[in-house]
Amino acid sequence: MSGQSYQQRGSTVPADLNPMQRKAVLYLDGPCLVLAGAGSGKTRVITQKIAYLLRECGYAARNVVALTFTNKAAREMSERIRQLVDPRLAKGLTVSTFHSLGLRFLREEAEHAGLKKQFSILDSNDALAIIQELLATTDRARLRSVQQSISLWKNGLLDPDDAAATAQTPSDVEAARVYRDYTATLSAYQAVDFDDLIRLPATLLERNEEVRARWQTRVHYLLVDEYQDTNVCQYRLVQALVGTRAMFTAVGDDDQAIYAWRGATVENLQRLTQDFPKIELIKLEQNYRSVQRILNAANKVISNNPNVFGKKLWSDLGEGEPIQVTSMDDEESEAENIAIRLSAAKFERRAQWRDFAILYRSNQQARVLEQALRNLRIPYVISGGQSFFEKPEIRDVLAYLRLIVNDDDDPAFIRAVTTPRRGVGNTTLQTLGQFAQEKGLSMFAAVFAIGETDRLAARQLQPLQNFVRFIQDFQRRAGKKGPQHTMLGSGELFAQQQTMGLDTYERAVTAPSAELLDELLRSIEYERHLYDLYDEKPAQTRWQNVLELTGWLKRKAEEDELELIELVQHVALITMLERSEDDDPDAVRLSTLHAAKGLEYPHVYLVGVEEGLLPHLGRDDEDIGQEDAAEVLAQRIQEERRLMYVGITRAQRSLHLSWCKRRRRAREDVVRERSRFIEEMGFSDSGPVDPAAGMDPRQRLQMLKSLLSGEKQ
Repeated sequence: MSGQSYQQRGSTVPADLNPMQRKAVLYLDGPCLVLAGAGSGKTRVITQKIAYLLRECGYAARNVVALTFTNKAAREMSERIRQLVDPRLAKGLTVSTFHSLGLRFLREEAEHAGLKKQFSILDSNDALAIIQELLATTDRARLRSVQQSISLWKNGLLDPDDAAATAQTPSDVEAARVYRDYTATLSAYQAVDFDDLIRLPATLLERNEEVRARWQTRVHYLLVDEYQDTNVCQYRLVQALVGTRAMFTAVGDDDQAIYAWRGATVENLQRLTQDFPKIELIKLEQNYRSVQRILNAANKVISNNPNVFGKKLWSDLGEGEPIQVTSMDDEESEAENIAIRLSAAKFERRAQWRDFAILYRSNQQARVLEQALRNLRIPYVISGGQSFFEKPEIRDVLAYLRLIVNDDDDPAFIRAVTTPRRGVGNTTLQTLGQFAQEKGLSMFAAVFAIGETDRLAARQLQPLQNFVRFIQDFQRRAGKKGPQHTMLGSGELFAQQQTMGLDTYERAVTAPSAELLDELLRSIEYERHLYDLYDEKPAQTRWQNVLELTGWLKRKAEEDELELIELVQHVALITMLERSEDDDPDAVRLSTLHAAKGLEYPHVYLVGVEEGLLPHLGRDDEDIGQEDAAEVLAQRIQEERRLMYVGITRAQRSLHLSWCKRRRRAREDVVRERSRFIEEMGFSDSGPVDPAAGMDPRQRLQMLKSLLSGEKQ
């Protein structure tokens, strides 16, 4: 299709798209890079382009793939497309995250990837447990550092040999050694980790012509969202999928690249223009979110970064009110001040609590802000913290329940058999995993078969057999039907089943869910395990979390009359306990800047805008030279500046910045200076007057009461 002809088509494309949006939707002459500034309508462009491909360009939905980074973004795109396109036209369309596509790929190509069909997926916590076993340490910082190094190597498509060759510091050498053993362990377990979901498909596509041809035939048009967040691995995956046909649209914003710490490389946007010289570059600069004063501040800050493409946001939503910059004595007064001003603003603006967001660089800043909001009875929700169901103690208990329901669940087996420790070490698990792979069995089933060989010594085999007998007992009492594995020594059980009849036996031993849950926790001595592992206070907190989980499960079992098997099959829905991403309670949003990306709020309070916090300078690295350190610092400042840009552009109508002259750190008051970003925005030291400045505690309290009484009127 010629450049002229695409202008004449698109009769179903909305007329209210601006000229650059329309061009991005209709361009089909080859590869296309859309530089989409904050709030410029990029999701609308992507979904309209998919609709255009399906409705007017003759593309079959099964040959169109759209990739993004979060399930929420994928759901939003899918919902919009359903509103734009006849369901019959959209049947077979792939809109997913990179990792979901990678999982689908590996399931289809398991044999070529050297995996069994029932390969396991280890999440971050499962992987960390293996690394902990290999390192033989409980130093969480050291463990996380090694895990991060392995992740970055995988994202950069470096195998253990490459990692060992490039390792320069003692910590890198250690991480490379662990990487090699970790890779062998995953292979023995027939498991992949989160990074492998991209790495293995990218590697296989590059090395296997048959697989590459099959997938290139399948993917006729590819769209990629948030392209600035791609790493080397994801970039190579995209290249392999589009091939020489190169029919794709990449949408991204170099000014919002804030994930270098997890392997993303903003250079991927520029690399596209080098690898695809004929790529069409389209800039979306009209912002539909913010007033011009906010955009001016964002443009000024980001102009201090090296700029390859040159992009400047503008808006026709009006000039807007002045941005406020306030200096505070310390974080307590900062939090109290924001709470007072926010409460007053809600009343004066006749706004709702959900119209306000407080954004910060670090989760550690949230505690004092929460206290200040609670003091004024301001409702709030927090983003960017750890999910309840991601807590290790919750995952431990759920691993047992998952295994009781499905003993082919290898990740659940690995987690349960090692938590609490019961004499099963990493070497034993590696041998068992290798045997399971050879025989095409789950690790649970392999325990029965490996006993007939000499692969494991008696002292290694005994704890495994004790564990599977323990799980089988709970399976029977939970009412699990179907074929059971049989172990030596279970003759008494067999005789009892023969005497009573299997159905009668199963009814007789089936216990109520609540009773089984309590007995499970007692049997594995999980409370004692927590107190052995942690100090009293954190152990108590974790145990309370476990009781909260089991309490909910018991209530659910009683209300819906569910046996344990049915209850755990229902466990996928227990995330209902969490605040759904789609819930929008009338509450102030507290969020890290990273978690706020992609969101918007009428009124934003950006706190802790000071040197050492925003920009967060990190720790000095003793292992790198002075020149390298200067380069690392410069890159870090550029990324922090992009993070500041993201924070500014979350605001629609008003923006309030604050910084502290002193901040508590490690039980000491540290003198702070305002962030360089405030000066880059064009602001001097002068700012709005603190409404509570100079007041003693009694006067402050009276002011709070006045505000509260004013809201009730």
